[in-house]
This record gives sequence, structure tokens and C-alpha cells, in this order.
Amino acid sequence: MNSLRHDILAERLRDNGRSSRRVAIRFAVTLCLALFLFHAPALHAQANTGELRLKVSDSLGRGIKATVRLQNEASQYDNTLETDDSGRLDAKRLPFGNYQVQVQHAGFAPYSQTVAVRSQLPIDVNISLQVASVETRVTVNANKTLLDPDQAGSVNQIGSSTIQNRLSSLPGRSIQDLVNSQPGWLYEGNAVLHPRGSEYQTQFVVDGIPLTDNRSPSFGPELEADDVDSISIYTAGFPAEYGRKMGGVVEINTMQDTTAGFHGETVFSGGSYDTAGAFFKGEYVWGQNFFDVSASGDGTAHYLNPVVTQNYTNRGTVGDFSANYERDFTPKDRLTMSVRHELSRYQLPNEDIQESAGQLQTADNFETMGIISYEHTFSPHAIADLSGMVRDNANDFYSNADSTPILITQHNWFREGYFKGTTTVDHGKQEIKAGVESDNIFLNENFHYVIPNVDTQLAYFDSSTPLTFSFMGNRPDLEQAVFVQDLIRVGDWTINAGVRWDHYQLLLNRQETQPRLAISRYFPDAGVIVHFSYDRIFQTPSFENILLSSSTAAAGLDTISLQLPVQPSEGNYYEAGLSEAFRNKVRIDGNVFRRDVNNYADDDQIENTTISYPIAFEKAIIYGAEGKLTLVNWRKFSGFASYSYEVGNAWFPVTGGLFLGDDAILPTSGHLPDSQDQRNTVRGRLNYQLTPRLWLAGGIQYDTGLPFDFECPGATGSQTPQQALQQCIAGQAAIYGWDVVNRLNFDLGRILPSFQVSASTGVDLYRSERFNVHLQADGENLTNVVEVIDFGGLFSGNAIGPGRSFYLRLRTDF
Repeated sequence: MNSLRHDILAERLRDNGRSSRRVAIRFAVTLCLALFLFHAPALHAQANTGELRLKVSDSLGRGIKATVRLQNEASQYDNTLETDDSGRLDAKRLPFGNYQVQVQHAGFAPYSQTVAVRSQLPIDVNISLQVASVETRVTVNANKTLLDPDQAGSVNQIGSSTIQNRLSSLPGRSIQDLVNSQPGWLYEGNAVLHPRGSEYQTQFVVDGIPLTDNRSPSFGPELEADDVDSISIYTAGFPAEYGRKMGGVVEINTMQDTTAGFHGETVFSGGSYDTAGAFFKGEYVWGQNFFDVSASGDGTAHYLNPVVTQNYTNRGTVGDFSANYERDFTPKDRLTMSVRHELSRYQLPNEDIQESAGQLQTADNFETMGIISYEHTFSPHAIADLSGMVRDNANDFYSNADSTPILITQHNWFREGYFKGTTTVDHGKQEIKAGVESDNIFLNENFHYVIPNVDTQLAYFDSSTPLTFSFMGNRPDLEQAVFVQDLIRVGDWTINAGVRWDHYQLLLNRQETQPRLAISRYFPDAGVIVHFSYDRIFQTPSFENILLSSSTAAAGLDTISLQLPVQPSEGNYYEAGLSEAFRNKVRIDGNVFRRDVNNYADDDQIENTTISYPIAFEKAIIYGAEGKLTLVNWRKFSGFASYSYEVGNAWFPVTGGLFLGDDAILPTSGHLPDSQDQRNTVRGRLNYQLTPRLWLAGGIQYDTGLPFDFECPGATGSQTPQQALQQCIAGQAAIYGWDVVNRLNFDLGRILPSFQVSASTGVDLYRSERFNVHLQADGENLTNVVEVIDFGGLFSGNAIGPGRSFYLRLRTDF
């Protein structure tokens, strides 16, 4: 470890020598691009979404108020809209792909056309309807939208119909549950998403604005899935505009219906664990103005994953309010402003010993953000965008006087100022996009604990651990980026090549240049797309409690400690795969991947507390394969089945983080499974449309289990190792019960496999041109398996999933 510390000190000295040159270069590059973009009015921040501008008229050119249906089988997008009295309709925030446009109006022949949405540049489509003959038929070829031959890499997409008919979720995790249904993703405790073995490296891009902090229920409030129109998910082939958190990127496009007048949606839900919720969204469109407002509130007695099956002290409530205004000043100029306020209040689940003592620990999270953007289209071939966001986020943690073995109080908050500007130019077969990004987060941490007495100290902590401890700190996290990417389409080939430069300055001063390449070849006769991607990635550390864990005060919590600055992760991602469509109804996707990451990010926690912070290992190698079968409306059946295989290992020594007591005595070589090393994961759901107004669905979830970090004491006296192990297991059963312990394989250090079954049904109770009332019933974990997600022993953050549960959801569209 002394050698390792010497290397780090030497690196810091070299950094100081290079810092002035770096600052000068960063300033010059950022200034040049910012000046260029400043003089170009800009577009509402949107990533990998486009816009269709339709004009429907009769044979004489007169506008017609018609019904327009947009379908994309690949993204599961299906939406029906109306043109205004002049026959115009702007369909916004469409995920890239091929869309079947179907237009109907009484007295005119139905019309159908396939339109490719491949760019942020708006597409103008003029449609002329002809007077209907005696009999007119329209045949729609789904194969044109089931595959996207212009997609350079693999993207998993979730469309509006899947979101509306999804399985019910506990409050705080509706978006996470949808993402977790896709190959390559899995949960650890409390709905923390892990894409392909990455820890805390998921970013959510909401209408083009990236949120890079942890969005799981115990860290941040959720965006309600009922407010979402489509989701696109990347785990490889990342466009160069994305950086910093690169385990996975989740693009979220919120709902926006531009039909004139007032319309919206209400949702009421309830079910097991005293779960209840309500959601409202209203939209009003007049002239060139669009305004919407949404609000939601949910509560449950199963907010987090409990540590014992009794589910003690686990109530939580969440709320959300947002408003958005948009105005088209001209066909080329658009202003958008939005505000959002979110909150969550919840209890921390108790262990048996804590429940007996009367412990009550509570936490809350409040977030307010405002976004403003302006859109200008220079020509059909050039567009620019400029957007900014300010955000305040606060987390609080409280303990009552009966808390054991430690009383914790915490108030962490940050203020964020974000800016992004891009310019996109279309050159026929090429589309070039360049931009700058700046994210300034001002971190504030306030942490305090009290160990009630010396007896508690001796029972659960090292004797040198202080009985009281306080820490206050603040520091800015400054990150900047410049990127350029080129999307090239030549015949049946599609290439997305780009490069990104990132700079990170918090505890360390680091920068990295990252080339990106995704390439695909479409074989139209076979209906097959073959693709390959390479991503160089630079991942900044999670900032949760990073000031506390890096402070000199924290290092003094034990006489034996190891404290190293957490380095950004750097690595190479590789993926190869194919997609194939069969008979216009079935799509098969398969990928193999490998990730080689230096300074592999993970997390740890202060002993016997829930306070986690980032750490890093020397490197990690993660590889695996994924497959997904999608069925599209075949004889009233639709659905999907996916399989993921993954192997991940992390190598010593550690290169960043805080380690106290025995944890500070770590190997200097060797490796161990990373904490997300679940070898086999299966997800599936099959829908059957029994009648035009009634559907049935069934689903499965199979997980072979994560590794767990718990070490039984060795044999003593005349005990054999097997006797010592059985005594240890019996001791854990006395604490957690055999229903939990029987789900653990102590020999292998792995949680045993679990298999869950779900069932749903939905019915349209009332349907008209103006209103649609839909009722859905869900049964989840019908096998009632005790789903042990994580296990680490007493006060170490066990996590147990919900048991058999039932829910109802009533949705009204108007």
C-alpha cells in the first residue's frame, strides 16, 4: 500500500505541473465553440429524437382535419393524433426509426406511408387524400418498421403501449422497473439499476437533459412512468454526445399531444402493502402555444427493500409536479420553458433488534429544477440547439433517540447549473453534430453520528471508534466536455463515428479523449442487420458522500485506515451482434460484449450505517451475451422474452475510497466477483388480445442470484470447518429466519436462484372518440418466493423483494 500511495502522490505532483496548460487549452476550446453556438439560435434539448410536420389536404389543396396514426414496431411506438382545422400536425419527440403513417377521414380513401425519422431536423410531409371509391383497403407492412436499417448500434426501446400496460410498480420505481425488464440490466437493493456490471453509472436523459446522480428510491425522487411516452436504452454504441456516466444511458421522452384543445390523462392505482397513488396530466393547445401540467402522489408500506421478511418501518410517500410551456414564434423558432418539483419521504427498514429497541429512522429528498431552451431551424439541412438547467437537490436523514447501534443525522444538498449547445448539419449521406457541455455541481455535506454508549461501541464497533463524530464540507464538482460525431449512411452501411473530450475536477483533476465507433450492415434480402461498436469511456465517480469519505476527519474514525482519492474510471467497451425480422412478426436480437475498465467503480459504506460512498478497484473485466425475442401482433399474441449471461470480476488492489479497521487490510493482488455478477437472467411477458377491448398477459422473471459478502467465523477448539459453518448458518437463521437463510448458498457465497410469475388483465370499460376508461389488474410474484436480493449480515444492508402482491390501476384518457 505504501508503494501505491507513493505512486498517487507522484501523480498529483505531475498534475500540478500540467494544470496551467490544461486550463488554457480547455478555455480556448470551450470559448471558441461557445461563441459559435451563441450566435446560432437553438433547439430544445433533445437527443436521438426527431419531429414530423404533417400537412393533410384534399385534391384541391384544402386542409382537412383528419386522424393520424403513427406506428413504429421497433420502438413499440403507437399513437393516434389529430390534425388541426388547417390539416397541420406536429408530431414531436419521436425516437429515431421508420414510422408507418396512416391517415383517415370520412369520405376519403385511407392513406398509408412509411417515413424515416433519422435526424433532429424536422421532416415536412405533405399528404393529399383522394375521394373514397366504393371499397378501399390499406395494407400495412410492419416489416418496414420492425427493423431500423439506419441504426448503427443496438438500442432497446420501450414504447407507449408497453408503458401504459406495464406491470404495476411500487412508488419510486416505475421507470426503473421498465428498464430492469430489458436484457443487460439488473437490480441490487432498493431498485438501484446496474447495467452490464456497472455500479452507480446510469444516467437518465429526460427530454435531452442528463441527470447523472443516483435516481433510485433511496437517493432521488422518481419521474412517473405515466408521464413518459417512450424510452430508449443504450448499453453500447454510445453517441459521442453522451459521457461521464457510461454504464448505461436511458433516454426518456415525456408525453406531448399537440392536438388542439384540452386533453389529458388521469390514473388511480392501489393494491398490496397499503399502496395507493394518483396521477393527472392536462394539456392545452391553442394556436402556436402548448401548455401542460402534471401532478402525482403515491404512498406505500413497502417503499424500500426490507432487511427482514417482517417489513418493519417501511412507509414512504412520493410526489411530483411539473409544468411546461412551449411557443412556436415562427415555423423555425420555438421557445420552451419547464419547471419540475419532486419529493420523497420514507422510513428506513429495521432489523429485528432495532424494531425491539424502538428505532425509527427517516429520510427525505426534495428536488426542484427549471429548464429553458430555444429552437431555430436555419434550413432543411441545418439546426442548432442551446439549453440550460438549474437544479436544487437535498437529502436528509434522521434518527430517533432509540436508534441502535448508532444515531445518524445527515443533510446533504447540491445546486447544479447545466449548459449544453449543439449544432447539427445534414449533408445528404452524412449528418454531423458538434457541441459543448458544462455541468457545475456545488456539493454540500453535513453528517453527524452518536454511538449511544460504550457497551454498544464494544459490541458493534472497533474500540477506537469515536462515540461522536461530525463533518461539514462543500466543494464544486466541475465538468466540461466537447464532442463531434458523424452519422454516415452509404447504401446498406451505417456508421456513427465520433470523439469526445471530458474534463473532471473535484478531488482530482483529470481529462480524457474518447473515440467512439458504431457500424452496421443491413442485408435486405435476409432481413438482417449486423453491427459492431467500440466505445472508449471516461466515467466520473459517484459524488454521494464523496467529501465525507475523502476527509481527514473520516480517516480518523479508526486507528487503522486506508484513504485514497477515487479515480475516474477509464475503459474500453466492445459489442457485436445482429438483428433479424421473420415474417413481419418476430424480431430476434443477439449481442456479445466485453468491458475492460480501469479504476473500476464500486461502493462501500461506513460500518453499521447506511451511509455509502464510492470506491474503486484497479480494474474489472466484464463479458457476456444477451438475446431478445420480440413478437408483434401474431394471431392476437404479442410480447417478448430476453436472456442475459454475464461474468464480472474486479482486481485488487483498491485504487480509491475509504477503508477502516480490518477492511483497510486488503489484498494487493487477485480478484473477486463484482457485486453484480449474476450469471443468468431471464425476463418474459406474453400478451393475448382476447377481444378488441380485453387482453390477458403473463410474465416470468428468473435470476440465478448475486454474490453476497458475508464471512462465517472459522472453526474454534475441536470444531470441524463444517461444524463451524453449520453453527454460523444456524446463528443467521436465528436472526433472519430459515426462509431467508435457505435462500443462501454459504459454500459458494451466492444467493440461490429465484423464479417469479406474474399475470395481468386489462379491459376498456368505456371507449369513445373523446374518452377511454381502462382498468388493469396485476398479480406479481405469484410463486411467492422470498426474493433475497442482497445479504451481508446484521446492519449491513440486506435487501428482500416484495412477496405475492396484487394491484389495480384505472386510467382515463380524455
